[in-house]
Amino acid sequence: MQAKDVLVDAYSRIREEVHAVVDGLSADELNARIDDEANSITWLVWHLTRVQDDHVADASGLKQVWLAQDWADRFGLGLPRRDTGYGHTSSKVAKVRVDSGDLLLGYHDAVHEQTLTFLRDLDDDELDRVVDENWSPPVTLGVRLVSVLSDDLQHVGQAAFVRGVLQAR
Repeated sequence: MQAKDVLVDAYSRIREEVHAVVDGLSADELNARIDDEANSITWLVWHLTRVQDDHVADASGLKQVWLAQDWADRFGLGLPRRDTGYGHTSSKVAKVRVDSGDLLLGYHDAVHEQTLTFLRDLDDDELDRVVDENWSPPVTLGVRLVSVLSDDLQHVGQAAFVRGVLQAR
C-alpha cells in the first residue's frame, strides 16, 4: 500500500462520517446550537469542508471548489468569500445556516471529489514538498494533509456529539 492509498481511505472516512451526521436531520436540527456559544452541526460541517477545500486547493495548486463552483453564492452566508470559519465569533457562527442538509453534503462531496482526484495522482515523493514556509519547521504536503485530516475528524466528531445531544432532548 502506498501513502496515497492510506490518505484516500482516511479522507473517504471523513466523508462517511459527515454523511452519517447530516443525513436525516431537519434544517432546524442542523442549525441548532446547544447553547449560545456552541457551534451548530451546519457550522462544524461547513467549517471542516472549507478548511479541507482551502488547504488542499492551496497545496495542490487547484482552485477552491467553494469559489470555482459557486458554492459561496449558493450558501449566501454574508461572510467574506474566502472565509473558512477560523476564529469565528458566536455572531459569525450564527450566520452559517442552511435550509437543508443537501447543500452541506453537496459542497462536502464536491470537495471530497477534488481531494481524491488530487490524492490519487500523488507520488509519495511529493509528500516531502514544502507547501508552507510560514512555520518552523516549514510544513510539507504530507504534514498538511494529515493536519487537515486531524482537524476534519475532530470537527465531525463534535458534530456527531451535537447530533446526539439534540436527539436525546
